[in-house]
Amino acid sequence: MKLDVYQVDSFTTTPFQGNPAGVVLDAGGLSELQMRRIARELNNSETAFVIERPGEGYDVEVRFFTPTREVPICGHATIAAHYVYARVKGIARGTVVQKTKAGILPVEIVDDGDEGGAGETRIVMTQAAIEFGATIEGAARERLLEGLRIDESEIDGRCPIQIVSTGHSKVLVPIRTKRALDAMRIDEAKLSDLSESIGCNGYYAFTFDSGEEGTLVSGRMFAPAIGIREDPVTGNANGPLGAYLTRYGVIEGRSEGYAFRIKQGEAIDRKGYMDVYVYSDDTGPRLVKIGGRACIAFKTELEIPS
Repeated sequence: MKLDVYQVDSFTTTPFQGNPAGVVLDAGGLSELQMRRIARELNNSETAFVIERPGEGYDVEVRFFTPTREVPICGHATIAAHYVYARVKGIARGTVVQKTKAGILPVEIVDDGDEGGAGETRIVMTQAAIEFGATIEGAARERLLEGLRIDESEIDGRCPIQIVSTGHSKVLVPIRTKRALDAMRIDEAKLSDLSESIGCNGYYAFTFDSGEEGTLVSGRMFAPAIGIREDPVTGNANGPLGAYLTRYGVIEGRSEGYAFRIKQGEAIDRKGYMDVYVYSDDTGPRLVKIGGRACIAFKTELEIPS
């Protein structure tokens, strides 16, 4: 079996920036074990496997694997997978519906350029249902701050520290200054231990002190419990962030949608940008989308022994 394998940098149009993901097309003949081993070999934070087997209500199935396990969905790997899929299939614009372990979700292919050339395609993915989880207080909060190696005085008190999900939960941690954010040097063991007790593997620290006009938030995301010391640009952190900021009145709730931009990855020299769209009704945020561009760093062919 021969497979086309792509290394794609999401949320950037500059190779070797943004968040790298593996993309494997025509993966329907692979077993779960083979997918896990390929993801381990590629060693990206996530690899997306595209299975062209349409079913009721969806066009393709996409499965996502870290180097150690399968995850329900991944933002940057979705952007990467559908960027490659659109290019290979010659789709300049339209909607592809993907089946994932987080649900059946539409992905929009948007052509921002007159000619739709490389770097002009933008992918916008609808995220899964919004879920607001527990706030982190007391002993768990103390353990979190120890794991992030940050003082309580650097926490921005306008919003709580809280678990929020739009398909794959994250602990959202508001930080007062970008200086404090950039200086973080985490204790992987302490954060991993905390993940076991709170049932959430990812920690997204963010600040409104972005230092860049037009960019609302700068962030950093850590998930050592699943083998990711730091993720460059994280769709499944910034999607929940949009719902969270709306709930606590930091951004305006609008039925027609509120859009803002984030940047992430500067601290590890993989800066990228993401657009977050939050749609609200009288009860609060009801739907989140994230969007961004991508570029192919390289393509190769993988031969699987029979």
